[in-house]
Amino acid sequence: VFVSGLSRNKLGSAPPQKTDFPTRPQRNVLLLISDDHGIDQCGCYGNPVIRTPSIDRLSDEGIRFTHAFGVAASCSASRGSILSGLYTHQNGQFGHQHNHHHFSYHAWVRSLPALLKKKDYRTGIIGKLHVAQTEQLPFDLVVPSRDIMGNRDVKTMADKAGDFFNRDKEKPFFLLIGYSDPHRSAHRTGLIRGVEKFSGFGNHQIYPGVQPTDFDPRDVLVPDFLPDVLEVREELADQYESITRLDTGIGMVTEKLRQSGRYENTLIIYISDNGIPFPGAKTTIYDPGVHLPMIVYSPDIERGGRVNRAMVSFVDLVPTILDWTGASEPDYELPGRSFLPMLNQENPSGWDEVFHSHTFHEITMYYPMRAVSTRRYKYIINLFPELEYPFATDLFACRTWQGILQRRSRMMGKRRVSDYLHRPGEELYDLEEDPSEVRNLAGYRSHSDILSQLRTKLTAMRHKTHDPWLILKDYEDNRTLYRYGSRK
Repeated sequence: VFVSGLSRNKLGSAPPQKTDFPTRPQRNVLLLISDDHGIDQCGCYGNPVIRTPSIDRLSDEGIRFTHAFGVAASCSASRGSILSGLYTHQNGQFGHQHNHHHFSYHAWVRSLPALLKKKDYRTGIIGKLHVAQTEQLPFDLVVPSRDIMGNRDVKTMADKAGDFFNRDKEKPFFLLIGYSDPHRSAHRTGLIRGVEKFSGFGNHQIYPGVQPTDFDPRDVLVPDFLPDVLEVREELADQYESITRLDTGIGMVTEKLRQSGRYENTLIIYISDNGIPFPGAKTTIYDPGVHLPMIVYSPDIERGGRVNRAMVSFVDLVPTILDWTGASEPDYELPGRSFLPMLNQENPSGWDEVFHSHTFHEITMYYPMRAVSTRRYKYIINLFPELEYPFATDLFACRTWQGILQRRSRMMGKRRVSDYLHRPGEELYDLEEDPSEVRNLAGYRSHSDILSQLRTKLTAMRHKTHDPWLILKDYEDNRTLYRYGSRK
């Protein structure tokens, strides 16, 4: 059985194939990345409350992936994988890029814009990049955050994208637009349309061309990993408003692309970097942190509005875009593979597992985890289970977690708070029977075979990708031998 990402082209089966599509005058790429947008927060993914007509339209014209996964649930680490096609432990972008965190690509990494430049592509970044080093990301156009109200001024972002689409039309383009919505904002309170209220998602300002949309906290959908209490509902309602602004921006930029006459020659990919900015999602590699929206439009799609149930990893994005553009791969092997050959299939065979790699969020948040997910099971290894699970600054300060602390709550949705903070060395979940990932089966004899199989798969991936943290396994093995002697 072929499997996604590393498994098919690295673990001994068929090499990736180039897609034999008809020649087009140009093969442009528009990559749209939101910040902390959950898979359950779009109309097209089944949310009946939130209004996302632009994302829904893109889904109607393209393909909606039901099983797309980020490598890590952290902004920089996830984006580092998206733009390199490498796992976080491979590329050096172990955690946040900015300020004192200071993680960056290894010098040998060749990023997607660098590879496309060799194919004479014009490249641009509007908004959030959050990956270093900048000299390894040779964009022709760079529109920084300060020029677009912290990457939330979606109209100006669309206007600048329109200018980019209409310049140098003889050249194909790659444009990345990085939105800050619906990430939390540094602003905790503000005067919003004359009313003072809590605002942690950038809704304290009026943005050009955006009609603010209020949501009643009583109407929002509370996921089962969060407590159903007032502060959670109020924060989700605030985040929903941020998502509608994001959706407005996506509608604006796709309309600019249509007006430029280049829509029909463009591969459009919409993704989020990680799950929602609440405890239990962002920074974890439980599904709420890494199971993400992904919508793909291609002029070669046979019929829009379809779903694709392949398990796709974000390390597959670089091979896919290189396949689409005809650009060459770097001089080292990529762990992913192009999903263009199966884009028009609903249930393609051989796309049945993905891997995850998380080490840092902020520099103070050291908690290395590796995982493999199949259709039914997820296996996680926590390399330092003796550590308490660390909190991102914004998640610790948010009203949701502070409310849990003040009430001394035992439960955080379906999961015990103690289980969230203190984790065992191994976790195994049956995703069919336990989609909330709260019943750890790693110690059950009934699941010893599947545990052994997934250990083997994950270890093989880590060896193939030269995970530096494998030295810990050797250290632990030697320590055990020293303590207890040979087990012959």
